[in-house]
Amino acid sequence: MKPIGPLMWEHRLIEKMLRCFEGETRKIAEQKKVDPLFVDTAVDFIRTYADRTHHGKEEDILFRDLAKKPLTPEQTRIMDELVEEHKYARKTMGMLVDAKERYLKGEDTSQEVVALLRELAHFYPIHIEKEDKHFFYPCMEYFTKKEQDRMLQEFYEFDRKMIHEKYGKIVNQIEAQSIR
Repeated sequence: MKPIGPLMWEHRLIEKMLRCFEGETRKIAEQKKVDPLFVDTAVDFIRTYADRTHHGKEEDILFRDLAKKPLTPEQTRIMDELVEEHKYARKTMGMLVDAKERYLKGEDTSQEVVALLRELAHFYPIHIEKEDKHFFYPCMEYFTKKEQDRMLQEFYEFDRKMIHEKYGKIVNQIEAQSIR
């Protein structure tokens, strides 16, 4: 299997979650009421799965290794765009968290939450298509079978460590709050 296989599988789960965003935005728009639990779940999914796990493998492993290769100017441009798009998604998630927090304090940010969820539901499929159809396959040509196997193994190791990282942070946050 090529290293892009797991990345593309992850894209399918991200797309499935984005369809849930669409349903939630309809509900919020109709009821003028935000479900903070849904927003927290969406934020956790995007930050942990889509960004830290998925984008982490792309940026920390695939892009790192590609940067050592003689990429064409077009492939370099696309890789740079993808990194900027990852930053955009992080910024948009921060705005969603902020809107939810203001909602919890009594401000009516329901339309802002709807707009941000819709933005993410619109943004990610375009980003995913760029990776799946225009970047991943051509980039594999730069790697030998041995390099691809090593990268795939590094992806598995990256995933294995993620659950410990996530829950280590949660415990540290709870611990810090209980010390206050």
